Amino acid sequence: MISIDKVSKWYGDFQVLTDCTTQVQKGEVVVVCGPSGSGKSTLIKCINALEPFQKGDIAVDGVSLANPKTDLPKLRARVGMVFQHFELFPHLSIIDNLTIAPVKVLGRDKTEAVAKGHQLLERVGLKDHASKHPGQLSGGQQQRVAIARALAMDPIVMLFDEPTSALDPEMVNEVLDVMVQLAQEGMTMMCVTHEMGFARKVASRVIFMDQGKIIEDCAKESFFGDTTARSERAQQFLAKILQH
Repeated sequence: MISIDKVSKWYGDFQVLTDCTTQVQKGEVVVVCGPSGSGKSTLIKCINALEPFQKGDIAVDGVSLANPKTDLPKLRARVGMVFQHFELFPHLSIIDNLTIAPVKVLGRDKTEAVAKGHQLLERVGLKDHASKHPGQLSGGQQQRVAIARALAMDPIVMLFDEPTSALDPEMVNEVLDVMVQLAQEGMTMMCVTHEMGFARKVASRVIFMDQGKIIEDCAKESFFGDTTARSERAQQFLAKILQH
């Protein structure tokens, strides 16, 4: 579903990604972890061309992002993205946040889009909040709306960029529960997160990044199981996050 081939990226003289290569199969849940500044968020933003890259190629469902003829807005419409900060339209009601893109981008009938929006709000446990505005909801509720909004576009893959890191600890689980449910339903997902409990529960694979490189790319069981087989950098990372 996603193919990343020798992708490198620079900000000016600073190289933020170096020769990153990996694949995500249909229905896989891949967790990307690593220390701050390791290039995790940049890599995931390259997948839907929110960030340009200078070398290599990324293909989503066989469509190459490096090909100048690729219609990027059309591709983005098929790739759901959930950000660290919810990025909801504050002046629109929750249901309008969910229907604006399906109507304007996919050309859906408004009534059909509203019906689907209500369905998705029920799915994320927020069916009674459709007429509210984002400012009236908690952070966890807003992030669940953001997930529902991404799902409203019928994406073939979902990307999550640290979806719980801006939330109060009490709200983290309500968002992770929705993500676990999505994973169990077979959604192809790539998720940058520090939530190792989530990774252990639903990830098929774990990618560990450091200094812009993919250091580890292995099955979840291998990553958390025999840590002595991991790179020294990954061992240090795991020692710090798994001792609590």
